[in-house]
Amino acid sequence: MIEHAISTKNLSVAYSDKPVIWKLDIDVEKGSRTAIVGPNGAGKSTLIKAIMKLVKPVSGESAVSGSTHKSALKEVAYVPQKGEVNWDFPATVFDVVLMGRYVHKGLFKRPNKQDKEIALQALKTMKMTQFKERQISELSGGQRQRVFLARAIAHDANIYIMDEPLQGIDITTEKLIIDTMKKLQADGKTFLVVHHNLNTVPDYFNRVIILNKEIIAAGPVEDVWTEDNINAAYYEKSDEPWTS
Repeated sequence: MIEHAISTKNLSVAYSDKPVIWKLDIDVEKGSRTAIVGPNGAGKSTLIKAIMKLVKPVSGESAVSGSTHKSALKEVAYVPQKGEVNWDFPATVFDVVLMGRYVHKGLFKRPNKQDKEIALQALKTMKMTQFKERQISELSGGQRQRVFLARAIAHDANIYIMDEPLQGIDITTEKLIIDTMKKLQADGKTFLVVHHNLNTVPDYFNRVIILNKEIIAAGPVEDVWTEDNINAAYYEKSDEPWTS
């Protein structure tokens, strides 16, 4: 029996009475690397915000590991879009990564030696150890994204939800992020990732959700990543059909 890390049922979200996503039934398989792709305004970020309980649906529900309760989100490490982060916040790289451990602490409990060791190991994984005392505001875009993935790794979550983690970064950082995702998936972790580069979907992911307010297609990449499905999502948003 297939286990689902994330599910939605009849999920709809509207802003100012304008539908953004509509009646989405989605099952994200446990242990998969699943991409969400679609044109601008398709509702990709809204979908993951609804899953994270950051926006309230007008109908339907989402579940993490079978639970609709907000407490289930403790299993999730969330990496938001870079534009949603206050990069001027006065914190070092190590401080930011250590924040990934707070979900495991009780109220008012400070990180212990083990938490700090886990944070340092996460920095090592993302090749950012040498920057651990640097202010987050002083880093490049690719370095900042490495730090936020390190924070997610320090969380030691079972599920990673990431919004455009590869947008505007250097190719070295992109390769490192993808290699890390694949290694964590091999350990049973689940990834749900908003992704923008259509050409890399078959190499980076094994499942895909093609979205344009409604589900155009969803399933294994080899089954649903077709020109017909891609054009059905993108054609109205561009002058010509998408081709690889």
